[in-house]
Amino acid sequence: MFVRKKKNKSGVVSIQIIDKSSGTYELYRTIGSSKEPVEIERLYKEGKKEIENVTGQQKLPFDDDDKEKELVDIFFNSVEDFNLTGPELLLGKIFDEIGFDKIPDELFRQLVIARLVYPVSKLKTVDYIFKYKGVIIDVEKVYRYLDKLQTQQMQLVQQISYQHTLKILDNDISIVFYDVTTLYFEAADEDNFRQTGFSKDGKHQQPQIVLGLLVSTGGYPLAYELFEGSKFEGHTMIPVIETFKEKYKLEKLVVVADAGLLSAKNIKGLCEKNYEFILGARIKNETLQTRQHLLSLKLDNGGSSIIDKGNGQKLIVSYSAG
Repeated sequence: MFVRKKKNKSGVVSIQIIDKSSGTYELYRTIGSSKEPVEIERLYKEGKKEIENVTGQQKLPFDDDDKEKELVDIFFNSVEDFNLTGPELLLGKIFDEIGFDKIPDELFRQLVIARLVYPVSKLKTVDYIFKYKGVIIDVEKVYRYLDKLQTQQMQLVQQISYQHTLKILDNDISIVFYDVTTLYFEAADEDNFRQTGFSKDGKHQQPQIVLGLLVSTGGYPLAYELFEGSKFEGHTMIPVIETFKEKYKLEKLVVVADAGLLSAKNIKGLCEKNYEFILGARIKNETLQTRQHLLSLKLDNGGSSIIDKGNGQKLIVSYSAG
């Protein structure tokens, strides 16, 4: 017996088991048919397994030391399928402990674990899940689910993540770190959301979106927000922080961000809303008087100094020879 792939005029490929036990080729059974390569491969493997069931499994006498290498080679060459269980055992347990198992879609779990183990495109992710988990997922289903995740489950995902972080930090979230990145699309057309703008990936000619991420001490995620690709990153910080603070009724937050978010408007907004903050600064953006003061400090390696800028703001300066 053997498995045959028969291509029909319509383009559909039929997977058939052919029997030659009587000296002539006869159709034993048609497993199924499809145009999709992934489904064809699945049907082919199903046919191979059925032949094994019909003809009986081969037993290898591993007690014969003289044939050990030969038998091992036979064994591995006969493997038709395998299942990668390690990531599910480890990452799946962490996934559940965080609380993400409350998301009602199994696809969410599969995509998260696959992304951690093998971060590639959606199409390659589908191939990975089929190859190592034996699960067939249409890539269009992934795209549809990501729309659902954004519109229907985003708040639940963030709530679960926040509660987990709160537990780890003993119910004390007073310092938050905010940063921004851009995600570009391999496409030429823009829409109201995917727009060209300043790209951190250097893909200035391709449409993108802006992602603002808020994390806690230790880097645990708290919240995220998506913005249109042309949005200036400096204009995203205050809305994300305000939404987060209001949602969880937090009285006091210390905001930490890098120099890219240091602007007079952001500083004014943080001060007006009574936030304490630490923002990265660039020497070239300081006044001439402040720059001259900085250059006159003559700090030793690892040394630091504090300059009072007035209005309750201080400039902390440190020097490293490395």
